[in-house]
Amino acid sequence: MSSVQVNTRTIDGASVIHLEGTIDGSSAPAAQAAIVPLLKPGCRLVLDLSGVEFMSSAGLRLMLLIFRQVSGAGGKVAMIGLSEEIRDTMSLTGFLDFFTTADTEDAALLAVA
Repeated sequence: MSSVQVNTRTIDGASVIHLEGTIDGSSAPAAQAAIVPLLKPGCRLVLDLSGVEFMSSAGLRLMLLIFRQVSGAGGKVAMIGLSEEIRDTMSLTGFLDFFTTADTEDAALLAVA
């Protein structure tokens, strides 16, 4: 069974969420349970996926759910640490059109400021 760890810290009022492991059908519900309580109106999130080795369609659905909840409530989301494989998948499926991506945490924090 795959697992994902979710570690969150706050920098200048933005939540930086570091995900590590595999995000698939068996681990996405746990990740969702950890992240959804952080999705407050007007929140600013940085999703750090540098520790994610694999993301299935369930992981992509989770990313879309996060994006819709945050942007629908006036918040902002940026992603950092996309592996080449995950970036390619997100590009092919049109997901990168939704998300702001950045190369560094500092750049992502500026993007959601």
